[in-house]
Amino acid sequence: MTPNPNLPSDEGSAYGRRPPMHDAELTEVGPGTPCGELLRRYWHPIALSAEAGSRPRKVRVLGEDLILFRDGQGRPGLLTPHCAHRGTSLYYGKVDDDGIRCCYHGWKFDVRGRCLDQPCEPQGGLHRERIRQPWYPLEERYGLVFAYLGPPRKRPILPRWNLLENLPPSEKVLASGPTGFGVGADHTVREVPWNWLQNMENTLDPFHIPILHASFSGIHFVPDMALMPEVIFEHIPLGVRYRAIYRNTSRGHDMVRVSPIMFPNVRSVPDGQLRLGPSIHVTWMVPIDDTHHCLYYASRVPADFAGTIGRAKPANRAKVWSEMTEAEHQAEPDDWEAQLGQGPIAAHSDEHLVSSDRGVVMYRRLLRQQIQIVRDGGDPIGVSFDHEGALTDIEAGNFALDAPVPATVPD
Repeated sequence: MTPNPNLPSDEGSAYGRRPPMHDAELTEVGPGTPCGELLRRYWHPIALSAEAGSRPRKVRVLGEDLILFRDGQGRPGLLTPHCAHRGTSLYYGKVDDDGIRCCYHGWKFDVRGRCLDQPCEPQGGLHRERIRQPWYPLEERYGLVFAYLGPPRKRPILPRWNLLENLPPSEKVLASGPTGFGVGADHTVREVPWNWLQNMENTLDPFHIPILHASFSGIHFVPDMALMPEVIFEHIPLGVRYRAIYRNTSRGHDMVRVSPIMFPNVRSVPDGQLRLGPSIHVTWMVPIDDTHHCLYYASRVPADFAGTIGRAKPANRAKVWSEMTEAEHQAEPDDWEAQLGQGPIAAHSDEHLVSSDRGVVMYRRLLRQQIQIVRDGGDPIGVSFDHEGALTDIEAGNFALDAPVPATVPD
């Protein structure tokens, strides 16, 4: 049959297109995957310290299911879930002074996976010392429990962050999470149902703020955030940051908003109301698996602060996020809706990146470089094996612009 010449051109039709693909190297986090092996060279928060107690707790991180508990001596432990005897889950175990005991036959393991007792065996198990329940090391800091899931001989020092150290008596560090605060939702959310990389890249995208958070959904923050900023993206020793310059603000001065990402998944976002001063938050965006992640915060707050950290609702809304209807979410989208709309894992093969995506491109390129370093047996940026190098300086915040902004650091 001869095609009808009067029909419109079919150029650009969706018919017959190739299935969209995600960038597996940068997004997949399970054991043995390129990015999963990179992420396993770092410490990650897996729970609030207050949540680690005598009741076993399920934890999923980097695609691995684990059991968290705290023994009677106050030591936290992180073990694989299935008992080394016959595979019953330690989630149903009981914790005592020196370990956790399986519910099926009573085998007991300490926080380093050593078998302490086999009550059905003569003398409590004549060869119990040969049994080891797989485990991961834990450390606690800033009210958070951190886990290291990588090669034992490559375990680095757990970093300290300068903005959370040496606090005066009038301040304290408050831990929060896992939470949907920081991704457009609220504290009713504990797991974010899409890939971790989408949230990381959103942090390096200041151009979405005057569109999504101002002109499209109304003023989520303050009117000055509706200004289109001049943006400088630059490399820093631990990652990538942007400097967003706001001219002719209502405050009577130009200002610069400095927001960094520190490898591999740490950020410090300045105050959304554009109040001047350093950032008060350090945020970890922790991959749960390939299609879920969670956020943990350590925040510098007044010593008498008794609330929770988190934006209850934008100024232009009558409801908090969890109270909104589907129609209201559609009419007034936030970061949650924008990133959720990318899918469980963004289809990178269908993207068309442009100049305003420079920060995203820089981060992806650096991520690939660090993945290759690990493949080659090296150590990625941001890991330290001595206590002298474990204090990390963060430059983040909103500052009056009274001096020239440095030129972009070369790629």
